[in-house]
Amino acid sequence: MTDEQVRNPAEPIRVGVLGARGRMGVEVCGAVDAAPDMKLVATVDQGDGLSAAGAEVVVDFTTPDVVMDNLHWCIDQGINAVVGTTGFTEERLDQVRGWLARKPGVGVVIAPNFGIGAVLMMQFAARAARYFESVEIVEQHHPRKLDAPSGTAAHTARLIARARAEAGLGPAPTPRRTRCRVPGAPTSTGCGCTPSAPPGWSPTRRCCSAPPARR
Repeated sequence: MTDEQVRNPAEPIRVGVLGARGRMGVEVCGAVDAAPDMKLVATVDQGDGLSAAGAEVVVDFTTPDVVMDNLHWCIDQGINAVVGTTGFTEERLDQVRGWLARKPGVGVVIAPNFGIGAVLMMQFAARAARYFESVEIVEQHHPRKLDAPSGTAAHTARLIARARAEAGLGPAPTPRRTRCRVPGAPTSTGCGCTPSAPPGWSPTRRCCSAPPARR
């Protein structure tokens, strides 16, 4: 939202969704439609023109190859953004910070995982990192997941590496990948850390739309 736009708190937040026909995009659209304090005003997917139809906030669940262009456009338009797309390196984050420096009234949240349990796991891993000589991160996904390691695993590895550096334990080991242990389920490793879940564990895509996660 730009400086000249003043929100009426009685009005619902106008939300646009990029990647609206993807798995997570469909869930986000449903969550916005179900929320009394939000209004879905735009749904954009691959091949559609990028138009947010007066949105105050855009939620991006697209792909790493287009997310930076989407984010740059949103910031230029003065639209706040919530990004669940993966593929953000430190270089990309620095680029986003540069764009935001020129648009101080715009807010951007880039979250590798919206699940409360996943966020807590990342924080617990970072706090525990200084007490262990090595760490393994193991993850398991559905067979159609596009990115491996996932943004969650990569961000967890960065948090662990940062915590180890702050504790004076030296640089993190070079990231590496292992072979899949479950047919059709990408498993990756990194950070001296192996980016799994127990057999039969099944995450839900609805965890990010629960009321506590929206406050």
